[in-house]
Amino acid sequence: MTIRYARRTRRTLQATGAGAAVLLLLSACSSSSESSESAGTVTVFAAASLQESFTKLGARFEKEHPGTKVTFSFGGSDTLAANITGGAPADVFAAASPKTMAIVTDAEDVTGTPATFARNELQIATLPGNPDGISSLKDLTKSGLKVVLCEETVPCGAAARTALRTAGLDVTPVSYEQDVKGALTKVELKEADAALVYRTDVRAAGDKVEGVDFPESAEAVNDYPIAQLRNAPNPTAAEAFIELVRSAEGQKVLTASGFLRP
Repeated sequence: MTIRYARRTRRTLQATGAGAAVLLLLSACSSSSESSESAGTVTVFAAASLQESFTKLGARFEKEHPGTKVTFSFGGSDTLAANITGGAPADVFAAASPKTMAIVTDAEDVTGTPATFARNELQIATLPGNPDGISSLKDLTKSGLKVVLCEETVPCGAAARTALRTAGLDVTPVSYEQDVKGALTKVELKEADAALVYRTDVRAAGDKVEGVDFPESAEAVNDYPIAQLRNAPNPTAAEAFIELVRSAEGQKVLTASGFLRP
């Protein structure tokens, strides 16, 4: 009996060991499968004003998801929306206003409901040292002052129009730019004396420009929505990237760039 018991015990241990090995193998396969699902490239179309903060989040995402590459296409939200509805392959769209996101949702090109992840407000960007003494929106109407605005079809342009309408002012710019970076660049290159841009872009420019607050900006705050696209080539990574943007970690990066919390 002792011998039979020993043999039975040995068989039980062998079976248990084999079962554990199978479980470990299944677990490893599962982890490998989950990792491979989020590997590859995730393509993010994002408003130009998100360039600095999203670039940082992209680097963090790649570090947290080995094997995954984040590629960005930054630009005017309306142009990006048109590209998406036109069939451009992308996984995530982050717009600078609900209106431009609606272009994509109306075309049924998103999965689920877009979520607001940040807000942004305008500032007047002036030359370093503010040599023209600009302190209000009204000062943008000064004779001879070269002012640049975003196109009214893009969120920064629509916000500028709202702020100016609130103040009862009419400004004739020397040029309209396709996105907020284009407007800011005109001031950085001293091709314009001032531009209405986002606070986040003034902060990103550092000492190349100076920012001036104005009360009417409170009437023109933009909500930023983000959504996974319906035909996303990498839906698993897209969902994970959106989670990072909306997480406490992502919000910390955004607020450090000057964005307001949603």
